[in-house]
Amino acid sequence: MPNAKGYAAAVAKAPLQPYSFERREQREHDVAIEIKYCGICHSDIHQARDEWGGAIFPMVPGHEIAGIVTGVGSKVTKFKVGDKVGIGCFVDSCRTCEQCKEGLEQYCAVGAVWTYNAKEKDGEPTFGGYSNKIVTDENYVLRLPDNLPLDGVAPLLCAGITLYSPLKHWNAGPGKKVAIVGLGGLGHMGVKLAHALGAEVTVLSQSLRKQEDGKRLGADHYYATSDPKTFEKLARSFDLIINTVGSDMDLNPYLELLKVDGSLVVVGLPDKPASIAQFALVLGRRSLAGSAIGGIPETQEMLDFCGKHNIVSDIEVIPIQKVNEAYERVLKSDVRYRFVIDMASLNAN
Repeated sequence: MPNAKGYAAAVAKAPLQPYSFERREQREHDVAIEIKYCGICHSDIHQARDEWGGAIFPMVPGHEIAGIVTGVGSKVTKFKVGDKVGIGCFVDSCRTCEQCKEGLEQYCAVGAVWTYNAKEKDGEPTFGGYSNKIVTDENYVLRLPDNLPLDGVAPLLCAGITLYSPLKHWNAGPGKKVAIVGLGGLGHMGVKLAHALGAEVTVLSQSLRKQEDGKRLGADHYYATSDPKTFEKLARSFDLIINTVGSDMDLNPYLELLKVDGSLVVVGLPDKPASIAQFALVLGRRSLAGSAIGGIPETQEMLDFCGKHNIVSDIEVIPIQKVNEAYERVLKSDVRYRFVIDMASLNAN
């Protein structure tokens, strides 16, 4: 079996350390990929620290993977050696349920096989992108735009699709007023994508500290939620609000910012359940919804859209030896706006 090397958490809350392991033998529909870059998602931190429960250790995190095809199985038809490709949050699904047949593999009725911290159908654990290579079925591999740099593309495989999917599903575009709550790794992609789709975009952030960035990224308006007057001024303003914040917060004031028939969509995952005032929903025929990443067809659509509009994530590239430091900085919101690991740095170990 192919030998791989990367960084792993040995137990919950342990610092990530160098780790050697084996990838599966390449099957007839498999694509072998040399990983060039992998983004750091906040969910990597949650899972490496077992904050959501059910963690499998040792754990190699990483589901924002960009690399180059180094080998293809005998029946692979979609890719060839040398192609620029990506892998997102999952590497398999049941393929037979209603959701899988509709290209909504992320909602697989049996359960998608996540890129890491999961079990393959043969029971073997999955290991993610904080590593130098990966082997994946061609049907779960994405083609990356030739005109975009691999490092900036990597976060699109999670942060990008996490925002693109609800923006498309709730018809963000010309004539629609969209608010993005939080300007972090997810939020900054929401601003870029909503702007490119033609919507009028507002950022709702705790302070005005990132206002200049927000306008540069494509926001038409920027408001501080720490100012109570913000909620008075913007009452019944938005067709769609997407909350990207992953910490506990009161959603009720944001429901009041929706127009009649407006939707508040949650994509950030806090530790505690929210308490909702039903009157805010009932008296405006408003909707509170959630959205999880996207299926393979929609993720490819998002990548093609980003290629057309020259959209990449704003990143800070780091060597893998600084991954634990990067985790702490993510928790302090000390990154603009996504850390990306340069996997060439593995050779320094």
